Amino acid sequence: MQHRQPDLSLIFENVHDPHNIAAVLRSADAVGVQEVYILDTRNTLFSKLGKKSSSSASKWLDIHHFRNTKECFAAVREKYKRIASTRLSEGSVDLYDLNLSDPIALVFGNEHEGVSEEAAALSDFNFIIPQVGMIQSLNISVACAVTLYEAYRQRSLKGHYKQSRLSDAAFQTALRKWSGLAS
Repeated sequence: MQHRQPDLSLIFENVHDPHNIAAVLRSADAVGVQEVYILDTRNTLFSKLGKKSSSSASKWLDIHHFRNTKECFAAVREKYKRIASTRLSEGSVDLYDLNLSDPIALVFGNEHEGVSEEAAALSDFNFIIPQVGMIQSLNISVACAVTLYEAYRQRSLKGHYKQSRLSDAAFQTALRKWSGLAS
């Protein structure tokens, strides 16, 4: 719990496959992400998030559900300094050129269409994961894992995992939540 990163978050926009979300939740927990935002403008919210593929990671995370893009981004903007979307477009920044040690929320789009134009426009910038193959995208769970572990690498170098970064109040809230789940 001491290694949670209260200033690193994920937003999933219209991700159709609950198993993909569950797989990403496992990676998010592994690098200390505490908050995840699930944006579903198409009314396909899932009540269960694939317990087998997530190893029940969802119980350790704060998951916020939204149906409206602007409302979701407004809520994220209250907590995170920057929002970056994974979007293949002119002017996209290479993942390895990003500073992921500062507060940031990372947006990942659905399996077929990627991040919407609206979400990209509400983001501060777009980034790409460099690839040299013929296919220009990765599965969302792979893309998130690659991105999160780059964030982990950068944050480790800055010492973000050496001591707790949660406020006392956030630590106590998480402890009460998690203790209730342990019973």
